[in-house]
Amino acid sequence: MTDGAPLASTVDARVRALTERVRKGEPSAVARALTLVENREPVAAALLHELWPDTGRAWRLGITGPPGAGKSTLVAALIAHFRKSGRTVGVIAVDPSSPFTGGALLGDRVRMGVAHGDSGVFIRSMASRGDLGGLCASAQEACDVLDASGKDVILIETVGVGQTEVEVVHAADSIVVVLHPEAGDAVQAMKAGLMEIADVYAVNKADRPGADRLEQEILGMLGLRPHGADTWLPPVVRVVSTTTVGVPDLVAALEKHRAHQNQTSGTDSRRVRRIEQRIRLLVESEMRSRLFGRPEAAARLAALVADVRAGRTTPYGAASHILPGNEP
Repeated sequence: MTDGAPLASTVDARVRALTERVRKGEPSAVARALTLVENREPVAAALLHELWPDTGRAWRLGITGPPGAGKSTLVAALIAHFRKSGRTVGVIAVDPSSPFTGGALLGDRVRMGVAHGDSGVFIRSMASRGDLGGLCASAQEACDVLDASGKDVILIETVGVGQTEVEVVHAADSIVVVLHPEAGDAVQAMKAGLMEIADVYAVNKADRPGADRLEQEILGMLGLRPHGADTWLPPVVRVVSTTTVGVPDLVAALEKHRAHQNQTSGTDSRRVRRIEQRIRLLVESEMRSRLFGRPEAAARLAALVADVRAGRTTPYGAASHILPGNEP
């Protein structure tokens, strides 16, 4: 299994051709690959298998926070900053799903129009499709496609719909939690678990009343956190993303976090956890498909449901009949 032999036979000439075009950074090929990944097409696994050796070079930044904090505007400001320094940028923006089509409601990403027509920027909206954590299951794989296409920086913006957004920690090397001073964000973020995953805090809309108080609340909560000599203490950076004020300071703070992670092997350990989580998700997905994705499995499940309702067994007993090795 380690050499990928089971997938080798599934990689046909079309997949290899698409892989080569993605590696060259061709926008149409990248878009096609992302569509295959998002739609969970059968060839997606073979494509990602081929692209994997070309991943791991991009700097992946997670941008998360409560609704209304200005995440999309900040992402646009970050794109402009990175482009000025000559770095190419990929963006995966995880949007709320349409209740009718399952597609991304904010697919046009009008607030990121600053990047329109720039060949060094590739922006893709993806529907969350109800996934917890605001980060859809295929978002990490989409990051791999952008990584393999040669993007230097990948920005991952989460939904921000009030759900726990902590899954972004599995996808990013550094995480920015964006807060703003007008909605009691510090308390809400603490309730949502966001305070535990931030590598840098961005107090956006810092030109508005309440920014001082919000910054002090964050610093106060950070002061209660136990830390040692090598512990990274997340800085608080004030930004006004609409005017890009503070954006260079935010990037500088992220660069310091990156350097700290490299010095302490934090980047390696985070990427090891990412790979471990990816393997778990792939195995779980395959097991669900094998156990419930076949026509005979549906009939078997219906029979077990009937047995539970009739009192002949319990949900726990029914589950034991489905698990591999316990089949009658």
